[in-house]
Amino acid sequence: MTLKTTLIDVAELAAWPPHDVLIVDCRVDLADAAKGGRSYLDGHIPGAVFASLDHDLSDLSRQAEGLGRHPLPLEESFNALLSRWGWRAGMQVVSYDAAGGALAAARLWWLLRLVGVREAAVLDGGYAAWQAAGLPIECGEPAPREGSKVSLHYDASQMVIDHAAVRDGAAGQLLDARAAVRYRGDVEPLDRVGGHVPGALNRPFADNLDGDGRFKPSAQLREEFGAVLASTAPSDVVHMCGSGVTACHNLLAMEHAGLHGSRLYAPSWSGWVSDPSRPVAKG
Repeated sequence: MTLKTTLIDVAELAAWPPHDVLIVDCRVDLADAAKGGRSYLDGHIPGAVFASLDHDLSDLSRQAEGLGRHPLPLEESFNALLSRWGWRAGMQVVSYDAAGGALAAARLWWLLRLVGVREAAVLDGGYAAWQAAGLPIECGEPAPREGSKVSLHYDASQMVIDHAAVRDGAAGQLLDARAAVRYRGDVEPLDRVGGHVPGALNRPFADNLDGDGRFKPSAQLREEFGAVLASTAPSDVVHMCGSGVTACHNLLAMEHAGLHGSRLYAPSWSGWVSDPSRPVAKG
């Protein structure tokens, strides 16, 4: 099987030898933190393990550090998670959610890239596409997987942008994945203040998907990102959103479109506005 590094479709996943793939259910409901876990137990892709956005793919205890609403998990915590899941080097990882990868599946995909794992892909169309294909599901917890201790390291210096780089204008071209109304500051349901970082451009993550919840063709994505970014090189693009989660969807879309090397401002808007002295743009 050819290892996948951005997207995988349901037919390809269904044909993958079960012992050679780690499937991760990342479903989440931002209004009900426990719903994703309940949905997983009610039915999931056979063999899938569950990842909680709040407890596995974030470290909420670090919010007070100005790192946004979904701070990155500590390196040792993410290693322990991979060990618990039975991950091993060279194994294909496939993540999925119920939002076309936008709410947490792309976050896991990016975290794996952060520790140097490239054999990771998001299921195109997510759980809905699996169900629509009439493929089997299972309920409850799967049998534990055997695994060894994982010891990987974050490549934060190359892939993650901090507050200082954004403040000093050294980060690159910011690309905000939030809906246009939040980017403009018309409404702000989650954070202290609405608006955007001065100089940031807007590319709502929802624009990456077609009407069926699947990613648009790579050529179309390349054209659409080019219309926003003009002559900016992909390696000079820094993604952000409200808390560093849906920004990963734009990063994944760019990689799928062949626009390689963009980075993430992980604290994103919620981290930026944690300091009232930082400037805010509207409109």
